[in-house]
Amino acid sequence: MKPNQIAITTAIIAAAIILTAVLSTASLNAAATGGGAEQGNAGQIARGKYLVDIMGCHDCHTPMKMGPQGPERDWDRALSGHPEYVVMPPAPSLPPGPWISTVGATFTAWNGPWGTSFTMNLTPDKETGLGDWTVEEFIATMKTGRERGKGRPVLPPMPVEVVSKLTDTDIRALFAYLQTVKPIKNRIPQPIDPPESK
Repeated sequence: MKPNQIAITTAIIAAAIILTAVLSTASLNAAATGGGAEQGNAGQIARGKYLVDIMGCHDCHTPMKMGPQGPERDWDRALSGHPEYVVMPPAPSLPPGPWISTVGATFTAWNGPWGTSFTMNLTPDKETGLGDWTVEEFIATMKTGRERGKGRPVLPPMPVEVVSKLTDTDIRALFAYLQTVKPIKNRIPQPIDPPESK
């Protein structure tokens, strides 16, 4: 073997050894941190789903429909909020007394002293849901009780006083999970102010 062939062969072997060492180190680092970004994201998304499930988000943001056993969640419209095709008539007036609010049959329209509110589309649809929101806007909404942190107030039945106590990490997990659900185009009506006191 000629000297230049020996030099080339040595260089190739040295490069292979260095590449193997770099790849081995990267694999060990990924294993030590839980498998890299993909598993980190998967863990965050799993945490977000867990929070959605235990916090009762489906109770108001997934509409109800009539099933063979009575009212049931419409899982085809999961987390899409008040169905735009359900136009609500004016809320019934309640007599004075201990009753304070009424709720529509879908469990997505609510009326009380605050007026009439419609639960929001939490799916990642870009036009009608959270698809054009940033995680910072979502955190600001949850922390301040105002849309995107500076818009109109978030109305009942949203438990603002509860969700505002979530950590930023948990709110980020919620947002990460909500970005993975099926996007549903569903434009929510604007809230209706309460009638003026007479």
